[in-house]
Amino acid sequence: MASYTVVTANLFSFISFRSKGEPPLDKGAIPWLGHALEFGKDASKFINRMKMKHGDVFTVRVAGRYVTMLLDPHSYDTVLGDSDSLDFTRYAQVLMERIFRLHLPYSQQAKSKEIMKRHFVGMNLATLNSAMSRNLQALMKAKTTQNQKDWKEEGLFNFSYSLLFRAGYLMLFGGEQNNNPIDPSSVYEEYKKFDGLLVKMARGTLTQEEKKTAQSVQNKLWELLAPAGLTDDSGSSPWLHAYRQFLQEDGTDVEMQNRAILMQLWATQGNVGPAAFWLLGFLLTNPEALMAVKREFSQNTQMETTTGTPLMDSQVNTPVFDSALEEALRLTAAPFITREVVREKTLRMADGRQYLLRKGDRVCLFPYVSPQMDPEIYHEPQKYKYDRFLREDGSVKKDFYKGGKRLKYYTMPWGAGTNGCVGKQFAINTIRQFVYMVLTNYDLELCDPNAQMPEINASRYGFGMLQPEGDLPVRYKPRSTH
Repeated sequence: MASYTVVTANLFSFISFRSKGEPPLDKGAIPWLGHALEFGKDASKFINRMKMKHGDVFTVRVAGRYVTMLLDPHSYDTVLGDSDSLDFTRYAQVLMERIFRLHLPYSQQAKSKEIMKRHFVGMNLATLNSAMSRNLQALMKAKTTQNQKDWKEEGLFNFSYSLLFRAGYLMLFGGEQNNNPIDPSSVYEEYKKFDGLLVKMARGTLTQEEKKTAQSVQNKLWELLAPAGLTDDSGSSPWLHAYRQFLQEDGTDVEMQNRAILMQLWATQGNVGPAAFWLLGFLLTNPEALMAVKREFSQNTQMETTTGTPLMDSQVNTPVFDSALEEALRLTAAPFITREVVREKTLRMADGRQYLLRKGDRVCLFPYVSPQMDPEIYHEPQKYKYDRFLREDGSVKKDFYKGGKRLKYYTMPWGAGTNGCVGKQFAINTIRQFVYMVLTNYDLELCDPNAQMPEINASRYGFGMLQPEGDLPVRYKPRSTH
């Protein structure tokens, strides 16, 4: 009888009785795990399946947690604008501990963001743009010789990610390349191993062997990043020095400081390289798009010669490039926007529906499914159309509709609310400068003219920019005219 009671108690611990007025609940067939395996394998496919079954609001059980998915972009502000019932920092804290083994007080997150905002706008942004340009030029010249006539072959993802990572590392963390005692390539190689395990670390699904690898790689990266930002003459950026100083003054020990620096390395360098890869890949596999961007760059080069305004300046008008980039991001930027429900909340939808959210649950927006890949908003959403965000007269298109109502959020690659990307403008400037340098200073082409874009690594949905399965082989050489 006692054993029966225990079994019954365990069975009922897997069951959550949902009340009337709450979103539809889909617990999955496996006790406690629920839908965790399917969710982790391909979150986009799973969420679309649930959307077809339940509509644009539903709750699923994932590894013991109840997560309410909200997929109506008209209603996103009811989540993004509520900092009383919904909390961003708690889930962020969970990920920091799992991925970076980092324990920082909640109060530090807001202050850290303030420090970054100060250093990534205005004149500070202009300084960062110039430093990034110098690093990119130096690294790209080092890849090829001045009179090189033979093609070099490489995977486009590795080409883009390695160049942008190393340039960004040198600018923010390591100083100018010739003054830096640490080879940025060694940091990149260790970082790539870390990045390859990041999703499993976040989900707590590492094997014993992978745990050993992750710990080894983390130790190496902490050691490599230990000098970053320690002193004014460390060669690091003023932002990193200010951040390191803040951690010291707040009483954070040296070990946690180095872990926090690794987190900032991931936050600043983890998405720009993949984004540049997708954009260049889509351009190379869409000749019309490539010609349109090259034409605009050529016009701006002539203007730069006349006015002296560099292309990396955020004031330079590049609507074709901007549209081509936004379209690439629409197809490949897939972050989750997650909140912890800290107080019972009524979710008021834009169409008048209301749902009760329970304290202790999580609520999650997934803009990749809607608005970004929503066929009601975008015709043929799976296709890359470089001019999707342009009007016929060449001006920027911002009016997109769902259910006959204009959308405030029609694409959300940079997040929104407290998830909004502080370094958005710097990232755009960097990608534009990189693509400009590659397309104007090099002959770049596909090794196979008929090659298609590689498939997406479906396990990375929810973690910012997606990455490819495999690579896209390209070949390049310096243009003889430069």
